[in-house]
Amino acid sequence: MSRTYTIRDVAKRAGVGVGTVSRVLNDHPSVSEETRQKVLAAIEELDFHPSPVARQLSAGGKTLAIGIIAPFFTRPAFVGRLEGIEAVLAQSEYDLVLYNVETPEQQASLFRKVPYERRVDGLIIISLTPSNEDVKRFERYGMPVVLLDTSHPDLPSITIDDVDGGKQATRHLVELGHRRIAYISDPLDNPFGFRSSALRLEGYREMLAECGIEFRPDYHRQGEHGRHVAHHLTQELMALPDPPTAIFAASDTQALGAIEAIRQMGLRVPEDISVIGYDDIEVAAYVGLTTIRQPMYQSGVESVKALFQLLDEENPSLPASYTLPVQLIERETTGPPAAA
Repeated sequence: MSRTYTIRDVAKRAGVGVGTVSRVLNDHPSVSEETRQKVLAAIEELDFHPSPVARQLSAGGKTLAIGIIAPFFTRPAFVGRLEGIEAVLAQSEYDLVLYNVETPEQQASLFRKVPYERRVDGLIIISLTPSNEDVKRFERYGMPVVLLDTSHPDLPSITIDDVDGGKQATRHLVELGHRRIAYISDPLDNPFGFRSSALRLEGYREMLAECGIEFRPDYHRQGEHGRHVAHHLTQELMALPDPPTAIFAASDTQALGAIEAIRQMGLRVPEDISVIGYDDIEVAAYVGLTTIRQPMYQSGVESVKALFQLLDEENPSLPASYTLPVQLIERETTGPPAAA
């Protein structure tokens, strides 16, 4: 088995210090030509290949890379945030390193491994809430971290006002005259600790209470994120003896599944039943979906700005945590309930 040589092996072979080898690797002018040739000869003899990360670190203690840890990054809500992050990084000296999380085990592994390996100068974590032990680990390894779409009391965060989003969606339906309003969401109890569906449910229930409408547990259906599951949950709702006249879906993707199910049952949207989504993804405008717009792109931009504050060598500062507002976008899928 061939041996992998280190920078120390090169230094020993050339009869110089590790620092001198580092300077040769980075073309530093302070190294004499004679010494440079000795080091280059040793590199060739040992067939030494320094990693890009090692070379960057030796150049100034920086990798010039920002890590993004994100779950299910192909989902529209995450794509929108990543677009904002990438737009800022594209104008900077930093590269983007994306770590996708599909399981809780991957999340735990990355939270341990990334700070230790130091392949990035800072981290933006999307929607995944670190534990107190994770936060201590980040601090121990000196890893700057900003949270996006989640929060921890000891880390700066950029979040969305999902409670108000739930209230706005419900208020809109109530003002149209609806009182039988259902809510379709992701599972509230999930292995990643996602909170958005629960926060939107909180807003939904608060607005119902403010309007004197009793919350009906049978009007809340939850299932794995996706159009097909939402289609099935809508069928369950419409099979109730007293079906809802409006559905608030926790995402546009789920709203589209609800609309599909309603139309397959021979009903019309919004004449027979209204549907409102959440996110305002690109297709929402195309299909005329009433929705709650969350500033996904802007939240990504703000997360990078916050991380840059932590990474500022001349004037590092702790960025403030704050919550971005949401906005009701009224289109064609909501209207007054059908006459009894």
